Amino acid sequence: MEGSFSMLGEAGSYMTLGRFPHPSLVIVPPDGYLKAVRGLCSSHNILMIADEIQTGIARTGKMLACDWENIRPDVVVRPAILGKALGAGVLPVSAVLADKDIMLCIKPGEHGSTFGGNPLASAVAIAALDVIKDESLAERALEMGDAFRQLLGEIQQRFPQIIKEVRGKGLLNAVELNGQSLAPVTAFDVCLKLKERGILAKPTHDTIIRLAPPLCISLEELQEAAKALNDVLESDLPNMKEEKPATAVHAAPEACDRCGQQTCT
Repeated sequence: MEGSFSMLGEAGSYMTLGRFPHPSLVIVPPDGYLKAVRGLCSSHNILMIADEIQTGIARTGKMLACDWENIRPDVVVRPAILGKALGAGVLPVSAVLADKDIMLCIKPGEHGSTFGGNPLASAVAIAALDVIKDESLAERALEMGDAFRQLLGEIQQRFPQIIKEVRGKGLLNAVELNGQSLAPVTAFDVCLKLKERGILAKPTHDTIIRLAPPLCISLEELQEAAKALNDVLESDLPNMKEEKPATAVHAAPEACDRCGQQTCT
């Protein structure tokens, strides 16, 4: 990264990154990663933009995931791309946060937005932020996330040949399965069985189950979710392996018509 920045010289540019480099995989970077990136961006005149679409608004146990390392995405400005959770599931709304030195670079007529300035969506976003603050949902996500990973870790101990890793921050977590031990079953198949037991989870890359429950979830509900996963691995998986042909292959997902990625979330 430092070598690439050096090649830019004094021209300046920007870099967009997330607290989790691959949010669909829930890969948590090592401590100090964002601070190192912040330092490189500052020394090479690079605008650091934080993508918090999936990790923002208390999801990881902080209001913004960048807060885990107490950094501002830029020394002077603080841009952060926010969406999804900002609308609290009521209305679609997103926002870009920045100081005026950046925002005022955009002159009237230079940028348009189909739903920009929606007063109802803005009111919903403000109300959602008030609820998150008043009900301490960031702190709750931190507490519930620790408890959830402990429950998942206990399942990993019971099925070490199946569960490769449990990882995450707050209430954004993932269970990575051992593809060789799981085959010919995939994470998609496991998620279908979880659905039958009342738990909705997202499979990614055949071996990863992403678990991102609501911030208001209770410990009892997390225990129910963990039990469902345990029951699927204990009771359903053996039958799934016998019933599914070893040559079965899931069709590759179609590329998203918006971003072109096959893992769009």
